[in-house]
Amino acid sequence: MPRLPQRIWSDEDWERIRRGYSARDMDEKWNVFTEGEDVFLHRSWTGHGVFAATFEPVADGGRRIARAVVERDPERYRGTDDDHDCLMLELVLSAIVLGEPATDLRSRLVESTRRRSGSADAPAGLIQHSALGLRSDPSA
Repeated sequence: MPRLPQRIWSDEDWERIRRGYSARDMDEKWNVFTEGEDVFLHRSWTGHGVFAATFEPVADGGRRIARAVVERDPERYRGTDDDHDCLMLELVLSAIVLGEPATDLRSRLVESTRRRSGSADAPAGLIQHSALGLRSDPSA
């Protein structure tokens, strides 16, 4: 991926990310697991890997994503926009794995999806459910 999230993940965040996340029901869209420093994000229904990110320690503490790859086979993932992929990687880790409200990231997801689809009036809830799943909405 040419663009990576710039967030520095705390050591506590990293420990939670390392434990992964498993979709609890059909409304949840993501499974996340780690192997060493690598974090894999797979769609829960199909099992298809969409993102793989390698984390590395930062001198002042915490970790950052040093490199990542995204699936480009349109049969497995329809994403083709580098900015949108960067946003999705950070959003799944923040909202799904860490359970953060991620309000700014969610707003950016809605804007990005509306812009890409050409549908300025697409409902925000529908967009978020399609990308993240029902359980990922902090107001639910």
